[in-house]
Amino acid sequence: YQTKSWRVALCHIGSVLTAGLLLVLFHWKPSLEVQVKCKPCALSQADWVIIRVSPGKVWGWALLLASQDVLGSLEHHPGARLEDRRTSIAIGVSEEEESRDTIRLHEKEEKNILRYYLFEGMRYVWIERRQMYCKVRYSSVPFATVKLLTSRKIYGANLIEVPVKSYARLLVEEVLNPFYIFQVFSIVLWVCDAYYYYAACIFLISTISLGLSLYETRKQSTTLQNMAKMSVGVRVHRSGGEEMVVSSADLVPGDCISLPADGMLVPCDAALLTGECMVNESMLTGESVPVMKTPLPAGSTIYSPEEHRRHTLFCGTQVIQAKSYVGREVLAVVTRTGFCTAKGDLISSILYPKPVSFKFYKDAVKFVLFLAVLAFIGTLYSIFILVKNQVPMGQIIIRALDLVTVIVPPALPAAMTVGTIYAQNRLKKQGIFCISPPRINLCGKIRLVCFDKTGTLTEEGLDVWGVVPLENNHFMPIVHEPRCLPAGPLLYSLATCHTVSVLRAQPIGDPVDLKMLESTGWLPASQQFGMKVLAVVKPPPEEEQPRDRHQLPVGILRRFPFSSSLQRMSVLVKLPSEASAHVYVKGAPEMVASLCRKETVPMDFSQMLRHYTTDGFRVLGLASKPLSSVTTFEEALQLPREAVESSLGFLGFLVMKNVLKPESAPVIHLLRNANIRPIMVTGDNMLTAMNVARSCRMVEPKERVIFISASPPSHHQPAALKFIPAEHSQGEEQPEVGPEAAPPQSCHFALNGKSFAVLCEHFAELLPKILIQATVFARMLPEQKTQLVCSLQELDYCVGMCGDGANDCGALKAADVGISLSEAEASVASPFTSHVANIECVPTVIREGRCSLVTSFGVFKYMALYSLVQFVSVLLLYTINTNLSDFQFLFFDLIITTTVAVLMGRTGPASELGVERPQGALISVLVLGSLLLQTALLITVQVLSYFITVSQSWYVPLNSTVTAPQNLPNYENTVLFCVTGFQYLILAVAMSKGYPFREPLYTNVLFLVVLILLFGLMIWLTLYPLGFPKTLLKLQDIDDLNFKLLLLGIAALNFFTAFVLETALDHGLLGCLRRLRRRKPSKKLFKRLEKELRQQQPPWPPLNQPLFATPKMSIAVR
Repeated sequence: YQTKSWRVALCHIGSVLTAGLLLVLFHWKPSLEVQVKCKPCALSQADWVIIRVSPGKVWGWALLLASQDVLGSLEHHPGARLEDRRTSIAIGVSEEEESRDTIRLHEKEEKNILRYYLFEGMRYVWIERRQMYCKVRYSSVPFATVKLLTSRKIYGANLIEVPVKSYARLLVEEVLNPFYIFQVFSIVLWVCDAYYYYAACIFLISTISLGLSLYETRKQSTTLQNMAKMSVGVRVHRSGGEEMVVSSADLVPGDCISLPADGMLVPCDAALLTGECMVNESMLTGESVPVMKTPLPAGSTIYSPEEHRRHTLFCGTQVIQAKSYVGREVLAVVTRTGFCTAKGDLISSILYPKPVSFKFYKDAVKFVLFLAVLAFIGTLYSIFILVKNQVPMGQIIIRALDLVTVIVPPALPAAMTVGTIYAQNRLKKQGIFCISPPRINLCGKIRLVCFDKTGTLTEEGLDVWGVVPLENNHFMPIVHEPRCLPAGPLLYSLATCHTVSVLRAQPIGDPVDLKMLESTGWLPASQQFGMKVLAVVKPPPEEEQPRDRHQLPVGILRRFPFSSSLQRMSVLVKLPSEASAHVYVKGAPEMVASLCRKETVPMDFSQMLRHYTTDGFRVLGLASKPLSSVTTFEEALQLPREAVESSLGFLGFLVMKNVLKPESAPVIHLLRNANIRPIMVTGDNMLTAMNVARSCRMVEPKERVIFISASPPSHHQPAALKFIPAEHSQGEEQPEVGPEAAPPQSCHFALNGKSFAVLCEHFAELLPKILIQATVFARMLPEQKTQLVCSLQELDYCVGMCGDGANDCGALKAADVGISLSEAEASVASPFTSHVANIECVPTVIREGRCSLVTSFGVFKYMALYSLVQFVSVLLLYTINTNLSDFQFLFFDLIITTTVAVLMGRTGPASELGVERPQGALISVLVLGSLLLQTALLITVQVLSYFITVSQSWYVPLNSTVTAPQNLPNYENTVLFCVTGFQYLILAVAMSKGYPFREPLYTNVLFLVVLILLFGLMIWLTLYPLGFPKTLLKLQDIDDLNFKLLLLGIAALNFFTAFVLETALDHGLLGCLRRLRRRKPSKKLFKRLEKELRQQQPPWPPLNQPLFATPKMSIAVR
């Protein structure tokens, strides 16, 4: 959009003529202001843009900015690729024509204006050749020179700026909120209607509420700003060999920074070039175990922060130790700054949370609109009645508008969040932190939970069970004490193939590596080795070594860190007695065996691996080979990983005991009993995963398991899929099952990452059927875990994901409810973080979610019915030309309704997790049926009370010429005051159901005490309204005690009927609806698939019978 001066001038005139209302409207809908003041134009000419994230949905707007001092213009390189083919492109500089993902800087061109806009902290730059704005990112490491000023103009300062607004600005923005606008309108109206006390009280309460809201908002912004703020001195190596210490705010991508040996807080994302770093990434991933970072490998591969995580230092993480090669600094190149960094992503996710698409919230807005329509109808009726009663026009307008303030409760949005706030506080007390409160209600709809295995279902640390060595290419008996192994490749592989480092005389590193190294008795050392090496590992003290041999320290020349995608790690080691180096590899047994020479792998490799994995052990393969071509440190640095990890000799197995956490089995059993599907997603071996699945009762002993084996297409045949019955948990082979035999209805599918990839690519039509029965996913890569979660969501599952944040960050973020087991209070990985490192937090979160959702429903229904109660009573009183008094309104709105609405949400969740799930939609037969029946009941009771009153012998009709408040007190007003007072309390009890999602009402002691006091107060005001309260509330004397007792009887009957209605709806109607739903196809895709599979003949899937994918056609265009 391009600004037009005449449009802007008209808007100014309109603002004056409407007394500022036009400006308020623009504040509520900024995109409307842009559309009114500007005209649509080509993107290249725009100075405003409106940003939409989905068709028809405005997400935000941005002002386009221009910077005049750029030393050149930006032009998109012809060969560049867009990150998401739409809005993101890398910016860098390259002197080579073959470079990719770059934007070249042409200094000779006349243009010197950089056009860009900022949105959610990210900078989008205009690229002339692409004719589009592209997000500034940095995904390749530039080694060519960039002029510093230009880089700063492109990327901006390395700051994550969290805006902290002044109290004055916050006040203006808050007062212009529709809620407060409505409050101001209501207060003015009440003053005009002579309701001075009521208006004053509401004004005072609104002012206090506003003050607290401003304080809390600013406090949260300040806390987040302090969390994001980072400014440290960094030593930078500029081009030309110049070194200087600069502020971290001045860093730009391409800067080469030096890391001190004692560590530092990383101020940007950087790729490690030399040396090694031990890093604590708990703030970002929730993983409390320090991670070893190694230099980027040499080669032509384009750098990617995700693919090269093991070589990337992320902003906000703490470098515990930086270790340089002898005589050299630890260097890293800055790759991303500001909001583009990992920390920027965390802050952005807090500042601009992903909107929660939940039907409950959409339905709430629709219902408020329905109430507004009802208010309009009521207004028309009141105008008709008041005109008929010959009320002055000024009074008619005030009365009609007053009805709007009655029917549309301004406190409804705030009241609906009460349950969520209480749930969030209860979770916090149990060590579970939530950074996205709206997701708490979403927890109540979870139907499926994915679990990581290691560190989540099982203990993080593994105990070494033993080593299975080879002799003459045959497996030997297991050696339970690796330190007793003779000096040789197997012992050296255990002693060196790890990332353990020493910090303050204490070994630190991955728990598996620590246990492995501890079992050998060897220790990492800082002593000299006689040549340049990366690290030194020394043998046990001489007194602990066998007498017949004396072992010497060994030096590690280079490490290739563990990669989830490669499923292995390796080291180049220099032995003191040999001139050449040796390679030692550790990893998944199948992967290691595939890298070994066939003649070195024993014939019974698979049987031996199966023997240990079916017993639940975690097995790692070990291999080695000599490298005669490498004799020095410098030569080791030149070797590519592919050359190192090939033609290996197999050494044996490292067998580790993976202990199941004691809480895992009971929690999984609890979830299954609640009809919530547990799924295991792990990077471990299939048989180990199956053993853990059976141990934790994810798969019961009598339940059948079917392995899914899918192979990619080859030259001779298309992709193939086969369903193979698994062996029993005891390891005995099942009898062969023919193709015609089918599995029982209750069976579990198990597959690995390779098969999952083949299914996604070649058997997409069968994937949904497999996913609704699959329980174990083994050897899954991090990106496959994310893909699995998204695939399950496509089946209409509400998916939970629980992991330790180590390699499942993507899945935790993609899930509807992600729970990270971490010591950090907030993690970029997930909206929920549990300090208790076991899965007991999962049922806790689900129970709290169900409780919060039911509380939100209850409070919503109560607030809606409270409005309807008052609406009906006011309409009745309008009919006879009177109204409630000033303090009667105050009594109902503040003393009864506000107190009740705040306290009814304090009821905690049920102690048990049941099969039933709460309703997720407000616009449903159950909710609307409850509201309509309760409304009919309250109207009946009020009308009945009125007619009983007028039929009494002592009743004196009102003077039709006198209006409220002059005709107060009167009999009609007093009777309706007593009856509706009871109705507010009756509805509070009726809407505070406990079973099955919440504890009984009596457990909410404060709420119960307040209810008893308020019921007692209403009984007293009905029977014996004496003295000051009677005068204040303007209640009429009624001397007939029998009539008063009759009113109490009507209230008791109302109470009983309201309770019966709610109970009948909950049980009778719900049961009928469920029976009807069985006949009607479900809206949930997974339910329709389950029904289809149950009815399919012959039963699916066919066992031991290969299925082939339909070959994909390709058309060559010449």
